[in-house]
Amino acid sequence: MVPFNQRKIRDNCKPHPFFGGKSVYSLMKHSERVMIWIAFAIISTVWGTTWLAIRIGLETVPPFLSAGIRCVAAAVILYGIVRVQGLAIPLTPSAWKVYLSLGVLTIGIPFALIYWGQQYIPTGLSSILFGAFPFCVAVLSHLMLRDEPMTVSKGVAIVLGFAGVVIIYYSESSIADPRAFLGMSAVLVSVILQALALVLIKKHGEPVSPISMNFVGMAMGGIMVLLLSAAVEGDRTVVWTTQAMLSLAYLTVVGSVVTFVAYYWLLKRIDAVYVSLSSFINPIVAVVLGAIILGERLPATVFTGAALVMAGLLVANGKGLYARVRKDR
Repeated sequence: MVPFNQRKIRDNCKPHPFFGGKSVYSLMKHSERVMIWIAFAIISTVWGTTWLAIRIGLETVPPFLSAGIRCVAAAVILYGIVRVQGLAIPLTPSAWKVYLSLGVLTIGIPFALIYWGQQYIPTGLSSILFGAFPFCVAVLSHLMLRDEPMTVSKGVAIVLGFAGVVIIYYSESSIADPRAFLGMSAVLVSVILQALALVLIKKHGEPVSPISMNFVGMAMGGIMVLLLSAAVEGDRTVVWTTQAMLSLAYLTVVGSVVTFVAYYWLLKRIDAVYVSLSSFINPIVAVVLGAIILGERLPATVFTGAALVMAGLLVANGKGLYARVRKDR
């Protein structure tokens, strides 16, 4: 007699007339492929829209207050997920290194810099500058991780990316607000800090549930930024318009929690090289939305710099992507 579990697996693999001649197993695989495309669409588009949402919220709410509330609210939602799923929150020394890297270097200081800088530069420009993130990770990984040496393709990609950022900085002279240079610098420093945090987590961190890790990081970073807001924004006027509240809700639920869950779910199912392709789409979404909704216009030199940054991303990921596509055929 065939054991029940084996018989169940065998029956699920058989074509079934109720499912149009397809097996339950093939339908499940098809359903997962559909979910993969949905998750990829979420991270590719939503992260491109967050720059616009931040800018809209900043019209009536100070930057540090807005960023702090977003992080703390996201932490509350993530804590609910932790409790429902019964996830552990390790408190070992190595786990605290992960939490501190995430809370201080990924969320606390970078979010404060991004929100502050976003006041003075177009949303599309912020997203393009953030394209330097993979290059910063490559340089810091080479300096800090023994198993990630510098390669020719990485070197070429870094040169292209650096040239693109220099051109974008040069275009600052064409942007009306004289504080644009400081705004761009704030975004770029946040990119470097987040890249450093990623490398530190990879070097010193222990396996921690992504949801637990981000709950602690969001809570820690959010409290940091709220304390900063209390210290320097006490005299700022706050007007909670409908737009400001909708912007905050969108950034908290969709921009922080949904995209985070989709990102880590996706990483478990497809190669990171495929996930990295979202870096090509995010700036396009940000630039288009900034132009349509806010009427932003970027100098032509910004797009020249952006093309070099995108070319650098292609050089960095192209070889791995080509090898993976050939393997999947």
